[in-house]
Amino acid sequence: MIEFRHVKKVYANGTIGLNDINLTINKGEFVVIVGLSGAGKSTMLRSINRLHDITDGEIWIDGKSITAARGESLRRMRRGIGMIFQSFNLVKRSTVLRNVLSGRVGYHSTLRTLFAMFPKQDVELALDALKRVNILEKAYARADQLSGGQQQRVSIARALAQEATIILADEPVASLDPLTTRQVMDDLRRINQELGITTIVNLHFIDLAREYATRIIGLRAGQVVFDGPVAEATDEAFSDIYGRAIKRDELLGGAVH
Repeated sequence: MIEFRHVKKVYANGTIGLNDINLTINKGEFVVIVGLSGAGKSTMLRSINRLHDITDGEIWIDGKSITAARGESLRRMRRGIGMIFQSFNLVKRSTVLRNVLSGRVGYHSTLRTLFAMFPKQDVELALDALKRVNILEKAYARADQLSGGQQQRVSIARALAQEATIILADEPVASLDPLTTRQVMDDLRRINQELGITTIVNLHFIDLAREYATRIIGLRAGQVVFDGPVAEATDEAFSDIYGRAIKRDELLGGAVH
């Protein structure tokens, strides 16, 4: 369970990223966050694992405040949160397997990870993660030899090897073609359903939000203006989220910015 309690984020230049966010995300949900660029989607997502520190309020994960966590306590909490980025964030000159094994860094000493001294169990876990996203045959290829979709699957495998109970995906398909987009989203949904991993995804694509989410959260100017099941995410609701009427091509596959 993830709880936002009166969460506010104000950037150094005075821009309000989040404004009094109060909501609860239950274990095992597949949540999609939508809204215009600058609405606060990435800020909200990255505040969960403290890539962004909030200004006021608290965020709780499974009954513990990650806002107040420090040192080893924060490290343990972050260990359970996998992050997937639009730009993949892989070490391109390393093998796929080495990239996936980086998900185990939080479980070992700095010296051990620096020299890639991962135990056999970690290697088996990483290979199993690659198998789950159907890319096991690329385990010993360099990451820069992979297509964009394959690289994103590697980043998903890294989160699995991390044994994350929460996966945060920040615009994970923004740079992918339509076919690859659905393959990556299918992977995320299957992992959510089979493993019960709470999955929170930022998207610009309304059709994908409706197809994959169990719950949609709409942000506008740092505030929650919609929060409900997909069945309630009508065209009118999306128009309210984006502050304007949504064009038909945006409803049928176009990105809304």
